[in-house]
Amino acid sequence: KVYNARLWGTALPLTADSPFALELTYRRTIRRDELVQTSLDEIQRLSGTAVSPEQLKDWQAQMQRAFVDVEPGQRITGVFLPGRGVQFFVDQRLQHAVDDEAFARAFFAIWLDPRTRNPQLRAQLLGR
Repeated sequence: KVYNARLWGTALPLTADSPFALELTYRRTIRRDELVQTSLDEIQRLSGTAVSPEQLKDWQAQMQRAFVDVEPGQRITGVFLPGRGVQFFVDQRLQHAVDDEAFARAFFAIWLDPRTRNPQLRAQLLGR
């Protein structure tokens, strides 16, 4: 396992306008560049041509600022803010905010989209 995941929400089932937080507690050491590239690959896989190369480049830069090299036990929490974007916390410290709702939706789709690579985790996160 790479991480343990928990989803915190104000309303279940989640709706398009409900804020939530996705907390990942890492179980092994992973470099920031690997986290960014894996996230970028998944966003591109799920979004296809709906996301331009320019957007992907900008989003890559945003994730470079939001993520860190992680060690076992370290947490990265993304807080989805409808109409605004996402705030990323490393452990309990705000690391970076991205004021881009399209990015936030594309990023969280990695775990919450029905086409996720881990449908069992998605079901658990959503309480199914």
